[in-house]
Amino acid sequence: MAVLSLLLLGGLWSAVGASNMAVVTCGSVVKLLNTRHNVRLHSHDVRYGSGSGQQSVTGVTSVDDSNSYWRIRGKTATVCERGTPIKCGQPIRLTHINTGRNLHSHHFTSPLSGNQEVSAFGEEGEGDYLDDWTVLCNGPYWVRDGEVRFKHSSTDVLLSVTGEQYGRPISGQKEVHGMAQPSQNNYWKAMEGIFMKPSELLRAEAHHAEL
Repeated sequence: MAVLSLLLLGGLWSAVGASNMAVVTCGSVVKLLNTRHNVRLHSHDVRYGSGSGQQSVTGVTSVDDSNSYWRIRGKTATVCERGTPIKCGQPIRLTHINTGRNLHSHHFTSPLSGNQEVSAFGEEGEGDYLDDWTVLCNGPYWVRDGEVRFKHSSTDVLLSVTGEQYGRPISGQKEVHGMAQPSQNNYWKAMEGIFMKPSELLRAEAHHAEL
């Protein structure tokens, strides 16, 4: 939570009563809710006991867990300027705030459902091209109150939850994995967090559209 306090001091745009320009932007730090299973995308320094052995990614029901915060960044080897609106169809990275690893997928089998494993990978926010996810949504931009899908840019699976639940040491947490088929299990929504103020470019576009 100390990280979020520092971000607030840095002049970020809070999600509460912010603006009618309710888009999700680069640099924002958010929790992502799977709307079908009502769990938030989560990670922690617990590694898979099979597959890649990388840091596990799960879904949790807790609203208050600080391990569910992710920073939205540009795709691998690019910089997305703070406050730049995320376009539908744009590839991004999601960097886990507390461990500095990126949401990642690859051709390993997930431990419970047998789908494609999703892990957290890299060090201090730097991993590889398998950290890139394309935002699928309706309209020009990812909006805060809209549901989106995340498609893995290299393997085409969709970030999903189907309800399988872990035992110890992460009892009660749900498996997060990649699935080839679109379904209600793939929808996510930006929830709690700190949203960067949209850039002046978007404001100019909106003003022009009104004329």
